[in-house]
Amino acid sequence: MDRFSFLNAAHTEFFAQLYDQYLVNPDSVEPSWRSFFQGFDFGQTTYNDENPVQTIVEYVTSDNADCSLVSEKLQKEFNVLKLIDGYRTRGHLFTKTNPVRDRRTSSPTLDIENFGLTTADLSTVFDAAQTIGMAPSSLQDIVNRLKAIYCQHIGIEYMYIRNPGVVKWIQDKLAVNVNQPNFSTEEKKTILNKLNEAVSFENFLHTKYVGQKRFSLEGGESIIPALDALIEQAAEKGVEQFVMGMAHRGRLNVLANIFGKSTQDIFGEFDGKDYDQEYFDGDVKYHLGLTADKKTRSGKSININLAPNPSHLETVGAVIEGITRAKQDKYYADDFSKVLPIAVHGDAAIAGQGILYEIIQMAQLDGYKTGGTIHIVINNQVGFTTNYLDARSSTYCTDVAKVTLSPVLHVNADDAEAVVHAVSFALDYRMQFGRDVFIDLLGYRKYGHNEGDEPRFTQPVLYKIIAKHKNPRDIYADKLLSDGVIDASYVNALEKQYKSALEENLEASRKKDLTIITPFMKNEWDGFVQVTDTQMLQKVDTTFAKEGLDSIIKTISTLPEDKKFINKISKIVTDRKAGYDNNTIDWGTAEALAYGSLLTEGFDVRISGQDVERGTFSHRHAVVKVEDSEEEVILLNAIENKKGNFGVFNSLLSEYGVLGFDYGYALANPKALTIWEAQFGDFSNGAQIMIDQYISCGEDKWNNQNGIVLLLPHGYEGQGAEHSSARMERYLQLCARHNMYVADCTTPANFFHLLRRQMKTNFRKPLVVFSPKSLLRDPRCVSTVEEIANGSFQETIDDNTVDKKGVKTLVFVTGKFYYDIVAERENNGRNDVAVVRIEQLFPFPVDQIKEIIAQYPNADDYVWAQEEPKNMGAYSFMLMNFDLVKWRLASLKAYSAPASGSYTRAKRRHADAIRMVFDKNLFR
Repeated sequence: MDRFSFLNAAHTEFFAQLYDQYLVNPDSVEPSWRSFFQGFDFGQTTYNDENPVQTIVEYVTSDNADCSLVSEKLQKEFNVLKLIDGYRTRGHLFTKTNPVRDRRTSSPTLDIENFGLTTADLSTVFDAAQTIGMAPSSLQDIVNRLKAIYCQHIGIEYMYIRNPGVVKWIQDKLAVNVNQPNFSTEEKKTILNKLNEAVSFENFLHTKYVGQKRFSLEGGESIIPALDALIEQAAEKGVEQFVMGMAHRGRLNVLANIFGKSTQDIFGEFDGKDYDQEYFDGDVKYHLGLTADKKTRSGKSININLAPNPSHLETVGAVIEGITRAKQDKYYADDFSKVLPIAVHGDAAIAGQGILYEIIQMAQLDGYKTGGTIHIVINNQVGFTTNYLDARSSTYCTDVAKVTLSPVLHVNADDAEAVVHAVSFALDYRMQFGRDVFIDLLGYRKYGHNEGDEPRFTQPVLYKIIAKHKNPRDIYADKLLSDGVIDASYVNALEKQYKSALEENLEASRKKDLTIITPFMKNEWDGFVQVTDTQMLQKVDTTFAKEGLDSIIKTISTLPEDKKFINKISKIVTDRKAGYDNNTIDWGTAEALAYGSLLTEGFDVRISGQDVERGTFSHRHAVVKVEDSEEEVILLNAIENKKGNFGVFNSLLSEYGVLGFDYGYALANPKALTIWEAQFGDFSNGAQIMIDQYISCGEDKWNNQNGIVLLLPHGYEGQGAEHSSARMERYLQLCARHNMYVADCTTPANFFHLLRRQMKTNFRKPLVVFSPKSLLRDPRCVSTVEEIANGSFQETIDDNTVDKKGVKTLVFVTGKFYYDIVAERENNGRNDVAVVRIEQLFPFPVDQIKEIIAQYPNADDYVWAQEEPKNMGAYSFMLMNFDLVKWRLASLKAYSAPASGSYTRAKRRHADAIRMVFDKNLFR
């Protein structure tokens, strides 16, 4: 019976109600249904079917069904069900959601003729009405209800959701008041008041700061009452903290009218005043963030956060998810719903920026989920100058939502009540299911991309319409006036009062000489101070008692006796203790000891990235699997008296989104050692925007500290162009003043102390570590228990194996290349060559290097040696920063690719660079 193949589990409840009614009293159901059920019962050979209703659905939709059982009336019932499904599935294509454009035509339409029905059926009563919350009703009434629910100012996409329970919840929700707003007089006045604030704020700035960029919200002002309602209602449902990210459009309006930022400060930023601190350089006004503690109108205390962001659209989406997760882990580990992330997008950005896909794919992953994000799109229907038809191939800008089967509500931004109603639905959905939900706020952009731009160059027709179009406040005021909710003077009084306050703040602002920038999430950073590179170079006590190390090593080298593990993992784990006892602690063991020591001191540790649980090079094994069940065992979580939490998460195959997430995590929890590890160092260039716009300059732009750690495997070992270099030169080029640490360690002990230093200071800086690959198992690369317990991080390591007075050539090097040079020195018996390791490249330890040079009175040949080509590595950085002596370079010549794909050629070039260290006349 192919024509009824659309009938499925979604109709089971409808069939169940009718069938149960029939079983109780056959005469109570409509005759055509009674005949159908009687024929169905008669035709069944198995009368003890446990699920007769499902059998009915399967029977009707099967090829073997007896069509004679289905009367013409019953066929019409099925056609009405098909019509209802049509509205549920495609009703969003026929809505009145576009305030300034006719929407595109879609085919086929929802005309009843397309569903096997005619106008003659409009007065016929159908039981199928029960599936949309009605009593048996006429087809006309059914169609009217379907249009009210699905085809007015709110269109909803949800039928692709695979969970019938979720689908039913949505359908029941939509049936309430036929998906139409139903606000009290007081609620309507609140919506109007917030709309007035939004409109009046933009008008005020437009007259006082003519032509200045502000990225006006005009055309999308209804997001202000929407956000206001969202926050108020969420607080009533138990949400205590909000984390919001948005781009520049409308940001100033949101800061003023939702977050309560002082308009005096905003006006000071418009006036271009200098900042009250020399420590940082600041950012443009529409990039700044804010944290505020507020009380809702009902008296609930809440914390709201708007994250700062760069012009690189959608990057902040990953950051706010990390901030949210950090807050959830720290304060609400048992109830993630208490922190609500809100992501505000632009239509062109959500469709065009690939990071959105990465973020959305994180939504249900253990290490990254946040209990559901509410996404709101300020849909201008144009991206800068690009029409929406050129901006995406998909029907909607929000089609990425279907990746996680998230419902999408498309709303006419001119209908403020519909917008608030949609936001209420989205909140209820998020709180019920802990999953993402999207709102597509279809509006327009009153001016060009910025207020100095001319949009009529590229959209002349559209902007003729927009020029004549009323703003959402005036549209809503007219409606309330018509409904008798307000009188004619109400809006004028609101506007006068609001603008009067703005005038007072403008006058007060202009009496101030400086602009004050409040650090974002200052409440999370109590006890931390901002420092310069001088303080960054000061020694930090990172010692840890041997007794504590003894306890930790016992735990991390002992597998549960009642579980079976593969032989290789058993050996790797037990070898940790053997190396410890033999004073030959390798890299992986030192790393685990660092984490364990911090956990006992009350710090949290989070490691994230591709394959980090085992480690790309199989050195970490922070998670081990039971052989027969793949049960996960994390030995670091078994440490006695552990005060911190340890989490290690294999990420999805993403760099950009995951590093953004982890940056946000570190931003919200400075007492967590937050590590992002690249699978190979050069893969970090997939996250270059996060590195350039956040990590390297977040403190300078926004006054925000951040202690994120990047582990970037680096080293030339014949693995080709993509697996050799972590692009050291790029990070060093970003270094300035006091913005971050850059290190390239050569011993497990130094790495141990480097990680501990990151948490033991009373300040936080990003730390970039060029971590090893081959050294992970190199027997020369080991440390003693004494060096671990009582040592400290060494920015430089002098060469104590030579007679310093006999040294003629003093070589400076960083990383693995040290071992290659020393091996060649031993082979050649060159005792006149000393090799000094620079373990920290930034801040550059000039004073330490000066002291080291002074200890070699007879040296006359100074060398910077690197395994990277001349145009890469640290060479250019050393040219700028190392001028204590005249020195020469020993390296490969410049190449476009970091390394050769030929192992033989790569090995030859590497040997040539080593030979240059010992022969200053070579290759000149």
